[in-house]
Amino acid sequence: MSFVSIQFLLFLPIVFLLYWFVFRQTKWQNLFIVATSYVFYGWWDWRFLLLMAFTSACCYCGGLLISKYESRPRLTKYITAANVLINLAILGVFKYYNFFVDNLDVLLRQCGMQVDWPTANIILPVGISFYTFQAIGYCVDVYKKRVEASRNPVEFFAFISFFPQLVAGPIEKASDMLPQFRQRRTFNYSRAVDGSRQMLWGMFKKVVIADNCAPLVNSTWEQIGTTSGVNLVLVMILFTFQIYCDFSGYCDIAIGCAKLFGFKLRSNFNYPYFSRSIPEFWRRWHISLQVWFKDYIYIPLGGSRCSRGRCLFNILVVFFASGLWHGPDWSFVCWGVAHGLVCGVYALTGAKTKYGHNVGWQRMLPSPKELLMIATTFAIASLFWVLFRAPDMGEAIAFYKQMFNPATFAASDLAGLKVFALCAVLLVVEWTKRNNTHVLELAGHGLMRYQWARWTLYVGLTLAILFAQNAQQDFIYFQF
Repeated sequence: MSFVSIQFLLFLPIVFLLYWFVFRQTKWQNLFIVATSYVFYGWWDWRFLLLMAFTSACCYCGGLLISKYESRPRLTKYITAANVLINLAILGVFKYYNFFVDNLDVLLRQCGMQVDWPTANIILPVGISFYTFQAIGYCVDVYKKRVEASRNPVEFFAFISFFPQLVAGPIEKASDMLPQFRQRRTFNYSRAVDGSRQMLWGMFKKVVIADNCAPLVNSTWEQIGTTSGVNLVLVMILFTFQIYCDFSGYCDIAIGCAKLFGFKLRSNFNYPYFSRSIPEFWRRWHISLQVWFKDYIYIPLGGSRCSRGRCLFNILVVFFASGLWHGPDWSFVCWGVAHGLVCGVYALTGAKTKYGHNVGWQRMLPSPKELLMIATTFAIASLFWVLFRAPDMGEAIAFYKQMFNPATFAASDLAGLKVFALCAVLLVVEWTKRNNTHVLELAGHGLMRYQWARWTLYVGLTLAILFAQNAQQDFIYFQF
């Protein structure tokens, strides 16, 4: 079930009313969350439920075993490793099997060997990378004694399957979420209103901006060889906004939806296109995934407290894994490694990438230096997004060749002025709200102190969503 569907618009109010007015006790609310989450996820394909239930059961039992045998560290280490390997094996089969088989076949052919490997037409379960990483993180945290093993199966299954963030994150830590399932929850009107605002803004970004960018990006991408370099640059910029509004829009809806049920999810985006460097960009983009890689790969490898060469290696490993996590194709891997190399340059040169305040702190506009840094970071990120969008490396190379070929530069005939105007408005609005957790934190600020002004804005955004003239697009991160 998608957030931008009629089914969800009917599903959400029914679940909300039953949750608060029928299932009032915590244990019944948790059980209801499990049931509704499985309905939500099974809407795509009921077979996906079996896989998620298996992952949940393995990690739940694994956590109990780790806790039971905590006095035997070698055994708990094996139990943890087994759980991690089981989860990675499931992810590997469903997401990477054909990728590894195809590449192994190419490698063997280069060595003069020919093997007929079996291939399979495997359906990729929606959101498998997200809930698998959340489950792995739980097992490791129990082993490291960062969190106590959950002894309540309903509570744990709710943690893995919580429908607002199940399909595309944020990836939550057990130490943050499990206590929220254990405590008594009471309806908070202010939190629910704030959640509704955040959902509305997320819907607007997804339906009005991202889904209007998509047709132009898709149609141009199908005819790269006959498109002018100027148009390819413009399409590259459009995709930069499309991927941001699509994914951050989903996360705004997810975080806002969780607030309706009394839960707090971590922020997954913090105005990344106002970053002053690529490392800062990655502290503001898909934050929960970067924290996961930092906690479970980067720091165990040694982090930055090692030689410069080893630090660069650690960074590249993390970004290689990040690229591969996004998809079974070398274009994703190259996208991740490209970002890793840039971050490595910053680390090796000791360039400043951490700042005490947001850009343009206590000023209306950024300084000329800050503006140059933002523009440079945006340009690098946009160039790398080509690798992310391309279905394979061959098409990414073709895109770059055509875009940088002086002979193809001509006046733009791209019919996308309305979409670029929307993107410009988004930048202006987000710049003015860059110190807020989300754009529609309005009450008590300027004109939005008045109820009539807030409702005018709400109605305007709702009408823009309802009358957006574009074909509905799936959330891009559903494929991961």
